[in-house]
Amino acid sequence: MLRSNRLVRVKDPFTMNPKPSAISHPRNLPLQNAILLQQQLAVQVIRKSSIDLKKIRTVAGVDTHYCDGLAIAAVVVVRIQNLETVDWVTSSKRLDFPYIPGLFAFREGPAVVDALAKLASRPDLLIFDGHGIAHPRRFGLASHIGLLLDRPTIGCAKTRLVGHYKEPGRNKGNYTFLKDRDETIGAVLRTRSGIKPLYVSIGHRMGLRDSIRIILQCCRRYRLPEPIRRADQLARMGAETPSSQQIAHSSEQKRSIFQTISYEL
Repeated sequence: MLRSNRLVRVKDPFTMNPKPSAISHPRNLPLQNAILLQQQLAVQVIRKSSIDLKKIRTVAGVDTHYCDGLAIAAVVVVRIQNLETVDWVTSSKRLDFPYIPGLFAFREGPAVVDALAKLASRPDLLIFDGHGIAHPRRFGLASHIGLLLDRPTIGCAKTRLVGHYKEPGRNKGNYTFLKDRDETIGAVLRTRSGIKPLYVSIGHRMGLRDSIRIILQCCRRYRLPEPIRRADQLARMGAETPSSQQIAHSSEQKRSIFQTISYEL
């Protein structure tokens, strides 16, 4: 056990109310301690849906880019019925953890949590541009932040971190299971016909099949689900203007930013 890094209760940044099941830990851990912490926390991930899909109204996409020693996190919230954007925020934090695949939550987490805390309302579900349990220690970014906040989360990555699979069919909606040895850790999902698939995995408090349904529901014209596609564009814009360190959020500026994100691609 990591006695000096004991887990403690933390306030939910969405509601600022104490969450008995939420956890906290130091940001700057030695590499081996960070790996050990992931192994300890992975067993707490809930791998079944804790929310009725019919009751999901809003979904947030989360993505992070790096620029000049900063992690710039962006969150875009959409209505799942029509994928209309209802809120978006950014946050930048100084990077103080090295770039190590499999440990991105320690590098990007502070900026992500800070951005989520700025949202005007709490989304029903978070989709991360990254992995959930499709991870060597079953505790990728989506699982880490999901457990930290005790919120339903899904991992949706463009590349594979671990596991093996058979290529899914070429049509949208086709998928095969991503496996590591005999364990199913995700799905390889075709979100556009004839285009490279995405790697979908449970983050926290979401089942795999429900995660697949949500990702497909959020994919209309592009390979990426709209929430994380827009978050990616917003984070890139923040990375291109590091002097501001954060995109301004007046209603007029938000409208202008969203039009750029919507029609640029």
